[in-house]
Amino acid sequence: MSNLYVQSLHVHPVKSVAGTAPDEVAVEPWGLAGDRRWAVVDPAGTVITQRQQARLALASARPLDGGRVLLSAPGMADLAVDVPEPGPLEPAVLFGKKIETVLAARTAADWFSAYLGQPARLVHLDDPAVRRPVDPDYALPGETVSLADAYPLLLTTTASLDALNALIARGDHPQEGPLPMNRFRPSLVVGGPAPAWAEDGWRRVAVGDAVFRGVRECGRCIVTTTDQETALRGREPLKTLATHRRIGKSLAFGRQLVPVVLGTVRVGDEVRVLE
Repeated sequence: MSNLYVQSLHVHPVKSVAGTAPDEVAVEPWGLAGDRRWAVVDPAGTVITQRQQARLALASARPLDGGRVLLSAPGMADLAVDVPEPGPLEPAVLFGKKIETVLAARTAADWFSAYLGQPARLVHLDDPAVRRPVDPDYALPGETVSLADAYPLLLTTTASLDALNALIARGDHPQEGPLPMNRFRPSLVVGGPAPAWAEDGWRRVAVGDAVFRGVRECGRCIVTTTDQETALRGREPLKTLATHRRIGKSLAFGRQLVPVVLGTVRVGDEVRVLE
């Protein structure tokens, strides 16, 4: 398979919040540099995502120097948040499992609480090398992940999005399409003449200086039904995925990746399917 290339890269510094699309980014063992190192939690420490608060889609986080982030949201003054100093570890709960994090400054808690209309705090993943292992059913020894849902990176292709949108157009809710790629919050978007859904079988992929292991399909949730520009929910793409893209228990779109050779990836880089 040839003429595949990186169409875009996406870094989401705060989980479930809009991020940035850099031209290049370093690949770390646990994901793209700066990706999902922060998360919003409720008073019990449970991570709040767009599943519970669709309004998070309208907020954004831009990386600043030294790992800091700049928060923006409608009706809110921008807030720069520093990486917290080493201190007591704060347990965050993601999908029922505890992850040790560090609590950000009170100003960040006040900012998210005011924006979401509920008590909230911001936590930082200080040491992704040790804090959270990848699912042992699919991981190799020592592989870890940031605060992403499950795996370090998510790869999607424009060919598969085009195919999905064609199916939506012929389905029960054509008025909801075509959907943009941001519904799926990918790390790496591949353009070029790949057949739709070809990524399902990609076991090893080289991009720029980096090489990735293709682990499994990405099962999609209600977040994909959330318009990232308005925070309104619809029925698609889950309705169409349930009909045409059910793989086991997953409504599948995209391929989960784990880095095996680190490096830098850039928009326009050739994408080579090695296996």
